[in-house]
Amino acid sequence: MADKVFLVIGAGAGIGGHAAARFARGGYHAVLARRSDEDGLARLVGTIEDEGGKASGMLLDAAADGTIEELVERVEHDIGPIDTVLYNLGAQIGNRTLADTPHRAFELGWRLGCFGLFRLAHAVMPHMVERGSGTMLVTSATAAVRGNAGQHSHAAAMGARRMLCQTLNAEFAPQGLHVAHVVVDGSVDAPDTLGKLLGDRFEAYKEAKGKDGVIDPATLAETYWHLAHQPRNCWTHELDVRPFTDVPWWNDNPPSAIDTKAK
Repeated sequence: MADKVFLVIGAGAGIGGHAAARFARGGYHAVLARRSDEDGLARLVGTIEDEGGKASGMLLDAAADGTIEELVERVEHDIGPIDTVLYNLGAQIGNRTLADTPHRAFELGWRLGCFGLFRLAHAVMPHMVERGSGTMLVTSATAAVRGNAGQHSHAAAMGARRMLCQTLNAEFAPQGLHVAHVVVDGSVDAPDTLGKLLGDRFEAYKEAKGKDGVIDPATLAETYWHLAHQPRNCWTHELDVRPFTDVPWWNDNPPSAIDTKAK
């Protein structure tokens, strides 16, 4: 049995896979769960093991009833105590008008964006409470704090994800559990998500963004590691990250358009 486990739900080749690798380098047994692409999952696990870390991979349909709960119990029983868990599932169904957003598509966004996190918390928090410690990291998006046209499902799901993180924090922080909501406010160099979305344009997009213009998931993994190891007297409960060239979600004006001269 491992001394401590890092479980990531949504372990692609971007944020989830790099976070798993970082925690494995730090002595955790990394458990990577993803919906599909068993070969890609095996490659991620193999890379971690080649670097001397310990890892396991599992396929998971997080939208199906009972799957998340079964995964948590399996990991706790067969691998070791879940010290840190990362909920890294996306809920993006693309830009759709209201008329082009079927009920089923909207509900799927909610299931992945919010309900899955609720189910994970329901399953893992009792174990962490019993041990008196544990960290839940939650990857989120700009849509959690700003709703744009065509993003009815995504914004509703991510806004709910953010509020759920706040209620979980309010209940469990006094019991020694750390909940951190990370707003990823920019493009991520992730071949499984942005790469698939852009296809052949992926490399050209990154080149156009310039040096350090796209979030490096390996660097972001260091932020997750830091969050999971903060002292309790200085916990971060929410932060947002973006490339230095991007305009923050809360500022619609590019820096060059802002008159900084004294009036």
